[in-house]
Amino acid sequence: MSKKGPAFVRYFQIIIDSLKELGGSARPAEVIELISTKHKIPEEDVNTLLKGGQSRFENQVNWARFYLTRAGILDSSQRGVWTLTEKGRNTKLKHNDAVELFKEIHKPFSDEWHKKKKEEKDIDVINDDDSGIEMGEFGEHRTQLLELLKTLPPSGFERICQRLLRESGFQNVVVTGRTGDGGIDGHGVLQINPLVSVQVLFQCKKYDKTVSPSQVRDFRGAMSGRTEKGIIMTTGTFTAEARKEAIRDGVPPIELVDGDRLVEMFEQLELGLKPRTVYDIDESFFSEYREE
Repeated sequence: MSKKGPAFVRYFQIIIDSLKELGGSARPAEVIELISTKHKIPEEDVNTLLKGGQSRFENQVNWARFYLTRAGILDSSQRGVWTLTEKGRNTKLKHNDAVELFKEIHKPFSDEWHKKKKEEKDIDVINDDDSGIEMGEFGEHRTQLLELLKTLPPSGFERICQRLLRESGFQNVVVTGRTGDGGIDGHGVLQINPLVSVQVLFQCKKYDKTVSPSQVRDFRGAMSGRTEKGIIMTTGTFTAEARKEAIRDGVPPIELVDGDRLVEMFEQLELGLKPRTVYDIDESFFSEYREE
């Protein structure tokens, strides 16, 4: 059988295996980090940004997760946690199996998506072959939100990062915005427990491009002697080398929040987003009523 199919099907079994390794459930960023460190991801996929600011690699992983959820292999969590179902824990897919699974799930939506394709101008094609399978970018609101964030002035982006940190449990979050401060845009306090708190410095980068390892090192240098914890928040993404630099042994680790993770924070906090309910038909429910 031919190995035709969209590029993201290669991640079906990789996601399943990664979630097993992570204990059966994990945040998207944890899954993506494990995949990027354990598998040879083409640098072009990691560093190429789609129109919404998401890397091609992360876009493909998200598409794979979408289809695995539709197939009942992953649980559709309201909290943004990817979880293996019982079916998922017992699933083993070879490439051709993954392609067939994709076709089975995609078929009911194919006509609708092809119709939408004709009506829209900006559609990202995720395709490994010439089979003509094309899909819109994962999560239309994600694209729109990232584009909106990129239109904010630097001070506005800093203040919205401040709001995100506050909503995430940080206290005394202050935007300094001072030039000549090594790229530090603000600071806050994370209360670990009633007795322990951590001073955190953060940097905000309203980017269309990738953040390099040298920029991570520069930020760490600015942190030196002031705190042991830092966060870089960007609408762009990070190169594979930048991610490695952030967790390099022997130096203070830096938390990296890329555009995709920023959107996840907005989703989880329901901040600036109006949630809506989407229903799928449960065909089995109606089966007994088909009988005369």
